[in-house]
Amino acid sequence: MDAEVVIAGAGPNGLMLATELLLSGIRPIVLERLSAPSEEPKANGLVGQVVRMLDRRGLYERLSGTTDPPKPQPRFMYGAMPLHLAALENNPVYILPVPQRRIEEVLQERALELGAEIRRGHELIGFSQDADSVAVDISGPDGVYQQKTRYLVGADGGRSLTRKLAGIDFPGVTNDASVHRTANASVPPEYVDPATGGLSIPSYGVIPPAMHHRTERGLFFYAHLPNRIPMVGTGEWDAPPDEPMSFGELQDSVDRVLGVHLPLTPPDGDGPHLLRRSTGGNSRLADRFREGRVLLVGDAAHVHSALGGPGLNLGLQDAVNLGWKLAAELQGWAPEGLLDTYESERRPVGQRVVMQTQAQSALIAPGNEVTALRELFAELLAEPRNVQHVADLITGADIRYYDGPHPLIGRWAPDLTIRQNGRTVRLAELTKTARPLLLDFTEGAVFAAEVVTDRVHVEIGRCEHGPIALLIRPDGYVAWAVERDAAEELEGLRTALAAWFGVRQGRDLTNAAR
Repeated sequence: MDAEVVIAGAGPNGLMLATELLLSGIRPIVLERLSAPSEEPKANGLVGQVVRMLDRRGLYERLSGTTDPPKPQPRFMYGAMPLHLAALENNPVYILPVPQRRIEEVLQERALELGAEIRRGHELIGFSQDADSVAVDISGPDGVYQQKTRYLVGADGGRSLTRKLAGIDFPGVTNDASVHRTANASVPPEYVDPATGGLSIPSYGVIPPAMHHRTERGLFFYAHLPNRIPMVGTGEWDAPPDEPMSFGELQDSVDRVLGVHLPLTPPDGDGPHLLRRSTGGNSRLADRFREGRVLLVGDAAHVHSALGGPGLNLGLQDAVNLGWKLAAELQGWAPEGLLDTYESERRPVGQRVVMQTQAQSALIAPGNEVTALRELFAELLAEPRNVQHVADLITGADIRYYDGPHPLIGRWAPDLTIRQNGRTVRLAELTKTARPLLLDFTEGAVFAAEVVTDRVHVEIGRCEHGPIALLIRPDGYVAWAVERDAAEELEGLRTALAAWFGVRQGRDLTNAAR
């Protein structure tokens, strides 16, 4: 049986795309070469706009274990330099410290609830495409078979076979000069600062928790998140040994970087425990995100340094941007060129992440020249407007996909609080279905009356701050907004409805054609 979409890869990005497609009425097939979810420790949480995006899909509560909405953090880091965020007028730095295993577990649960077909132990090994479909060759437990689909999406990581077989170049740079070591490890209790959770090391000083700490010899990291084994990491600029990574190797690296001895103890129990060495790093961006009926998301489209944790923020938002557009194309109502906006919107964002992570890598390197650069950078970060700029950059809060007559158009919709029938509703409560949303706060709901199609969900209420009406795309970005109730503003709404959702004069084009 033909499928509408095949997704290669059941990591966070592939699973997120599956849920977005399912919310839009498309049932994908997800292929995953691993027969069971990986137990290997990977990412340690989420940073940036994606935290609020998950809130708007009802997934933040599952991941955080709290019914409270996400709150911005008072501090973060950039290039192992502190960012003091509490005084910012619009602090965009949201953090969700959840291991990747749990993120994948929750996303898989949600995808299965919605009806996803996840084929574990099934791996894409080839494909061919024509103007109408893609024939995907798959290796499964019972041998090789072929699956026809209308679209194939590669969510199969930085070494993406999908990307390679599609003939999509992956230009960039490889840096082999650094060695990063990370492991679960404990330190003596007397070394832990009870006030901050960081370290207080004799003959050295205090090191804040969960923040990269640079010395002239390298980089050090310590974090002890609730209900998890502490994690210690280093970065050095030397040649790694030939033998497999050992705990003693980490201990030696920590002592070299800090210049003093910090006693470390390996964790008890069977694990799995993190003990990893990686050499060098890649900064690469696919030269295009689409080749015919084949598209790329996440690491298949871009790889970069992990400094600041931008990977899942970038990849999951790729998935949310692509999901509704691909569904619109499959359902026949996509305006001309809508699917092409996936690449035109997301590739520049990926390029910007590559840029800022390369800049962070430069700031953490050893040497007197870098120390001087950091002194200058610290002076710049004393200015709140510069802190705001960097915070927006690393979280994706500076994204504006397109311009419009209102400053919100093309930007992430603000976290509005809406009054409806005597109760207070957060915007996140109105976006869980991933449908286009018109919010009308005018007397008489003059803009809501314009929409007579069920393709766009309409909510009427009152809001004390912000525009009097907004049209919000399924990925959370504003398609149209106004500050005043005027007849000429209706034309702007009609234009946005047609341009993004194939709706003219309040009626969807497919129904009108009938």
